[in-house]
Amino acid sequence: MLRSLVRACLLPLLAALGLSMAPAYAKEAKEQPYEHYVFGKLDTPTPGPVSGGLLLMGGGDRNIDAMKWFFGKAGNGHIVVISASYGKEIGQEFYHDIGGIQSTEIFVFHARSQSTNKKILDRLRKADGIFIAGGDQARYVRYWRGTPVGDILNAHVAAGKPLAGTSAGLAIQGEKLYGAMDDGSIRSPEALADPLGPANTIEGDFLHFSLLKGIVTDTHFKERDRLGRLFAFVAKAQVGRGNDEPAMIGLGVDESAALAVEPDGTGRIYATAPDGYAWVVDGAGLRNVAAGRPLDAPRVKVTGVGPGSVVHLPSGRVDNPVFERSYAARAGEVVEVPRWSLAIHGGAGVIERGNLSPEKEAAYRAGLDDALRAGSAVLDRGGPALDAVAAAVRVLEDNPLFNAGRGAVFTAEGKNELDAAIMDGKTQKAGAVAGVTRTRHPVDLARAVMDKSRHVMLVGAGADRFSVEQGLEQVEPGWFRTEERWQQLEAWRKKQAAAVDRTHLFGTVGAVAIDADGNLAAATSTGGMTGKRWGRVGDSPIIGAGTYAKNGQCAVSATGSGEYFIRESAARQVCDRVAWNGQSLADAAEATILAVGAIGGDGGLIAMGPDGRPAFAINDLGMYRARMTAGGTPQTAIFADEKWAD
Repeated sequence: MLRSLVRACLLPLLAALGLSMAPAYAKEAKEQPYEHYVFGKLDTPTPGPVSGGLLLMGGGDRNIDAMKWFFGKAGNGHIVVISASYGKEIGQEFYHDIGGIQSTEIFVFHARSQSTNKKILDRLRKADGIFIAGGDQARYVRYWRGTPVGDILNAHVAAGKPLAGTSAGLAIQGEKLYGAMDDGSIRSPEALADPLGPANTIEGDFLHFSLLKGIVTDTHFKERDRLGRLFAFVAKAQVGRGNDEPAMIGLGVDESAALAVEPDGTGRIYATAPDGYAWVVDGAGLRNVAAGRPLDAPRVKVTGVGPGSVVHLPSGRVDNPVFERSYAARAGEVVEVPRWSLAIHGGAGVIERGNLSPEKEAAYRAGLDDALRAGSAVLDRGGPALDAVAAAVRVLEDNPLFNAGRGAVFTAEGKNELDAAIMDGKTQKAGAVAGVTRTRHPVDLARAVMDKSRHVMLVGAGADRFSVEQGLEQVEPGWFRTEERWQQLEAWRKKQAAAVDRTHLFGTVGAVAIDADGNLAAATSTGGMTGKRWGRVGDSPIIGAGTYAKNGQCAVSATGSGEYFIRESAARQVCDRVAWNGQSLADAAEATILAVGAIGGDGGLIAMGPDGRPAFAINDLGMYRARMTAGGTPQTAIFADEKWAD
């Protein structure tokens, strides 16, 4: 009643003053006319032929050569610029500063309804080339998606006419796009914290350019640290996409770069700075992301497109890339990881610097180096981790310094009985053998069990027969014999205690690796323990005890008092600590070795994570060990306190 009385009294007064009590938004709801600017003459003929192409610009200062490429594609004719922010300054730049075209016509939209304006639509249909300016991509989505403007843009490109876009004008061109529909601009940390969350507003069903099918674009890329958010864009864009479909691709363009794409999909960079690139993100490592959690992507391939490169769209293949990198996303951060990585061990012992002669130390380091180089050579030429760990272990099996293959210890009966295992982290297939006596490389026999049989483990005479059937290299038992190992057996027979070299108590060898495809693998080989009886088998060939690998978690090879590693399921335990407890690989490895020690076991293990950083854990011992990553140099270590030269 009181409110009505106030209104009745005030309305005549406000009307007399030319004021109103209408809500504030009423004035804003009145449509603002679109802006229209013309530079040059619209009715002149187009000088040259018009051909298709896309110019994808990162949002910085425009590269003159790139713009001339675009103008040339438009036959140096009539360019129509559409925008929701910028006005006639673009026309001044295009027509007067760059030049070489007949006209530049600019339409600045201020409402969705203007997307049905007959004049705008007519001019867009007649355009030789269309340029989408920067600004706010949310406005472009709201104004143009599902309207005749969107239809004309699709038809323009399909008809073989060129289109260019910069900043927001590029961001909207992919099959899926970040729409910034909350009127913000998500940054990498926020996007990585919850890639499937509501702030990551991924849109679709807008533009349908065949050359950008399966692609999500981003701009101002390097300058605004947008790699992490592009990971998140691709991850969310792939939700609901079947694993049988090709992975989507992220395409980021630096401010100082423009990617000119020909109708056949080949794209080349124009750059205003030496390090102006496009970045191609392989979405294969960004599938099946968990909702409500930070992005956990152990390995994402990123390829750099520079001035000397050629990118093929929409596949994303790059000829002569400026770089090929792998990244891991974990706990809200993105870090670069090596393209491949390999770590090996040759057993553990009570090793102090005074216990090894310089000659013996040099021999051990040389043996480790040889094995490391053999495995690394496989990885460096793009081979799988499974082949690499086998190659490294084969070298160690042939080196009499190590208790595996030639140089294996003797059983109580004076025989060499050899154990080995190998596991593929990608498929989780595994093979193992125990008590074999004639196969030169037991690791190869374990691989054959995995690849050529229905089984995981074969033992004794059956394993020996299978080896012959598979055509593996056979040797006489004397091949494995060394005088040092025989003397250790003789000492054991006298004292019922192995007179082993304390600096090499546990001579098992092993390798773990990750390859360029992000696949993990592990392999282990051993002669067991001096004086073993009754067909004793240790942890090395037991999957989950001495050997284990699972993509996305870790690969492990152990050495030590095997009975205790078996009881702790040590190799699998490391991976479970990573997967279930969220521990770092280094912490998981250390905690596992402590658990082995707590029940009386000694030894060590090596582990490889999906980020390519190996972990080495030793239970109060030294360990013969080595590592190498792509682009690096071999590094060996022996003593417990020896640090890597990072």
